[in-house]
Amino acid sequence: MPHTVIRIPETHAVPLADGLARIRDDFDLPAEFPAEAQAEAEKAAAEPPPADYADRSDLPLLTIDPPGSMDLDQAMCIERRGDGYRVWYAIADVAHFVRVGGAIDQAARTRGETVYLPDGRVPLHPPVLSEGAASLLPGRSRPAALWRADLDASGRTVDVSVERALVRSRERLDYAHVQAVVDDGTAEGTLRLLAEVGPLRLELERARGGVSLPTPEQEITPDGDGYRVEFRTQLPSEAWNAQISLLTGMAAADLMIQAKVGVLRVLPQAGPEDVAKVRRVAAALGVPWPDGATYGQVVSGLDPADPGHAAFLHESVVLLRGAAYAAFDGALPELTTHAGVAAPYAHVTAPLRRLVDRFATEVCLAVAAGKPVPSEIAAALPGLPELMATSGRRAAAVDRACVDLVEATILQDRIGETFQAITIDDHPAQVQVTEPAVIARCEGEGLTPGKRIRVRLVKADPVARQVMFAAV
Repeated sequence: MPHTVIRIPETHAVPLADGLARIRDDFDLPAEFPAEAQAEAEKAAAEPPPADYADRSDLPLLTIDPPGSMDLDQAMCIERRGDGYRVWYAIADVAHFVRVGGAIDQAARTRGETVYLPDGRVPLHPPVLSEGAASLLPGRSRPAALWRADLDASGRTVDVSVERALVRSRERLDYAHVQAVVDDGTAEGTLRLLAEVGPLRLELERARGGVSLPTPEQEITPDGDGYRVEFRTQLPSEAWNAQISLLTGMAAADLMIQAKVGVLRVLPQAGPEDVAKVRRVAAALGVPWPDGATYGQVVSGLDPADPGHAAFLHESVVLLRGAAYAAFDGALPELTTHAGVAAPYAHVTAPLRRLVDRFATEVCLAVAAGKPVPSEIAAALPGLPELMATSGRRAAAVDRACVDLVEATILQDRIGETFQAITIDDHPAQVQVTEPAVIARCEGEGLTPGKRIRVRLVKADPVARQVMFAAV
């Protein structure tokens, strides 16, 4: 399910401080970690690296994240292997630092996942770990769950392994840099091969019926003394990077299914009524849907800048709603697949930021080593789905509240002005304004999806976090 990401440079976030503080209060976001958890984290961070891990500091790993990120969960290295590829994917070994049942674990269970706001984050773990000792920062020896995935010439996975290892990332890169060196032909090593493997994996995803939505993000940038809101379309390098995470999550799910123990991320297939509705929307908006084409194949070629495509993307996400976690031990759950991935899938690649990943990784490490899953890990599995559902709802609500606050703040001095817009929904009526990049409710008649209209701003209330337009 796509979600909106807002980025505001820290030095420019002061005018929104009061509103963001209210959001923290409204959603009971914790300000600090309990003293016991902080002390436990500091002690764990000061301990030397484990001596019994395999030493794979020879691998030229690198990380790719948004600029300024410090909580680095993943580092990758891609090599040629005959006419195929070998992908090394190191995932931060959070379990090395966090004892099940300890103070950090208890605090993490109340949080569930890191919550991001424009002026900072509410982390899952104390920053001394998540942005320090456990983070795969460059030039530092770090414990990791090291995945190896061998791919054939088409990008299909043919063999997988995972073990604990000490790794050392060489570089911390961002998506714009990766895209730039690929585009100008100077990419080498892992980056050059990522630009080969990523498209291959995307093609495999389309072939099996998976979905990667080209949904733009709303981005906030400084504009003189104020802000500018823009829609930012995902770079190809971001999609390629996401495919490495997906292939690892699919491999993890296969391991757990074979062992009949673990926790999967599942999503049922959309019902025929929803599919029929979305196909009708596609026809009404002029979005081609050839006979036999899957939803993923249809959306893969869409341009979010096109009014009809933007409206279709907004309307069609109904087909990707209902994702959940399924824990099991001894018998497989009724549903083991994720419709958006079109395969079994598990969350294992973001343990610094998402609670479930630590436990799923521990299951995979035990299974891969031919050992029983530790009893404390198995005992925790049944409670994870509800913990993650609760934290996921809260994170989504905070995301929406932050978007609403920023939109209302930016527009509050423009009541009465008119804007060009696209109707993207009619139940209730919503419009997407191109400049500034705002999605909000709209009053009026005949607001059919995909229609270009002019709208007048009638409400922008930062305190209530509400924006309303009216069709002109």
